[in-house]
Amino acid sequence: MLVYRRGDTGPAVAEIQAALAQLGLLPTRPDEPVFDQPTDWAVREFQQNRGLVVDGSVGPETWGALQAARLSLGDRLLSLAGRWYVGDDVTALQERLAELGFDTGRVDGVFGPLTETALRSFQREYGLVPDGVCGPRTLRALKQLGRLVTGGRPQQLRESEQLHRSGAALAGKVVVVDPGHGGPVRGAEGHGLDEASIVLDLAARLEGRLTAVGVRTVVTRGADSCPTDSERAALANEVRADLVLSLHVDRGSTPACQGVATYHYGTGSGTTSTMGERLASLVQREVVARTDLLDCRVHAKTWALLRLTQMPAVRLELGHVTHPGDAARLADPAFRDVVAEGVLVAVQRLYLPVEQDPPTGLLRLPDLAHL
Repeated sequence: MLVYRRGDTGPAVAEIQAALAQLGLLPTRPDEPVFDQPTDWAVREFQQNRGLVVDGSVGPETWGALQAARLSLGDRLLSLAGRWYVGDDVTALQERLAELGFDTGRVDGVFGPLTETALRSFQREYGLVPDGVCGPRTLRALKQLGRLVTGGRPQQLRESEQLHRSGAALAGKVVVVDPGHGGPVRGAEGHGLDEASIVLDLAARLEGRLTAVGVRTVVTRGADSCPTDSERAALANEVRADLVLSLHVDRGSTPACQGVATYHYGTGSGTTSTMGERLASLVQREVVARTDLLDCRVHAKTWALLRLTQMPAVRLELGHVTHPGDAARLADPAFRDVVAEGVLVAVQRLYLPVEQDPPTGLLRLPDLAHL
């Protein structure tokens, strides 16, 4: 798909404007399909609300999100036959099933196996044909029943309980380490550095440390490959990982852009991965405490890797290769060692009970053997 931005015209722009008008982000649909300033502003507002990169342009990710946002529960039959449905109608179904006490996994707007299983369980329990299809009868039953789960968001409660039950020790856990880009796709470049090389090296350092404390580590790519984010997420789901750590570095529009940020799955409407958000906060705090990188904080995004993984996942953007100070640090192997240890400590702290959780920046690799 092409990328549409301010100044473009044509049928695709008309479709974009129709979607924005339907969502109430454009007061009226323009007479002429011109990607003008109000359209640019409306796209940016939509991207902000949806946890997308806010750049005012409509590429595949924003286009897909626009189409998904136009769907309400009942607009179409939902099932797992043939393909996975994606849309706000699926989000509404997942939220309703979760409120009734059925586990759909993360509320992510993707009709996958967990959602189908939850739907079949609901149908069976309430005397409907358990065919896994959300049609008129099932929809009517969903609307008639009151909420059964109270006291918090059901999936957040499940995530917390699953983490608690897994125990504090890292030994035996499965962690997917995902160095971004790869192969011919080098990612951010600057000061003689490229993102794909930096994060592959960092992934190797982190893998070694995780293995040393008994973690089974799966790396998503080698030097010559570049899987899509969907393929990386599928791998994590296939190996039933406990966590996903995606490693990236950033670039800036000017040399002044600098700093480190960490991302987790979440939307503007409040849907979030509770443990993903917790892990992102721990990673961000440990890296900032151990380095002198500018703290660009933790943010919620709906990027494919964060959305499609069925376990807590975070994406670390470790500095800007276009900033001379950040680039100098990223080029230093000793700096990468410090970051790898910080990320490992953050993973360990995620599993520790509150009374055993040490202050940020103090825990070191030898200490983990005694936890």
